[in-house]
Amino acid sequence: MNIEEFRNYCLSKKGVEETFPFDEVTLVFKVMGKMFAATGLDAEEFKVNLKCDPEKAIELREEHEEIQPGWHMNKKHWNTVLFEGGLETKLLVDLIDHSYNLVVKKLKKADREFLEQL
Repeated sequence: MNIEEFRNYCLSKKGVEETFPFDEVTLVFKVMGKMFAATGLDAEEFKVNLKCDPEKAIELREEHEEIQPGWHMNKKHWNTVLFEGGLETKLLVDLIDHSYNLVVKKLKKADREFLEQL
């Protein structure tokens, strides 16, 4: 999955916006104002920070060298995923979905209901 495919997939999800809240090179995807994915556009390698259940994060890191503790993030809840490594596209999509769903699950009830109506 390249960066354009990643961007298009994230934007295809309900309630998602792309922003640059930190600087002009850190692309952040948010659902209802809450971050679920971030990537640096100036990095040599295409990697993405994705939210992850803490137990699942440990398992994924043990199984795949392309998945590491979240760089510049809370390492308990975030992974940095190397998208140019040997990971299958299906796994990358599953990781994006998992991150998005974790954030949606924590939204206020009114925001979740609004999102469902989109």
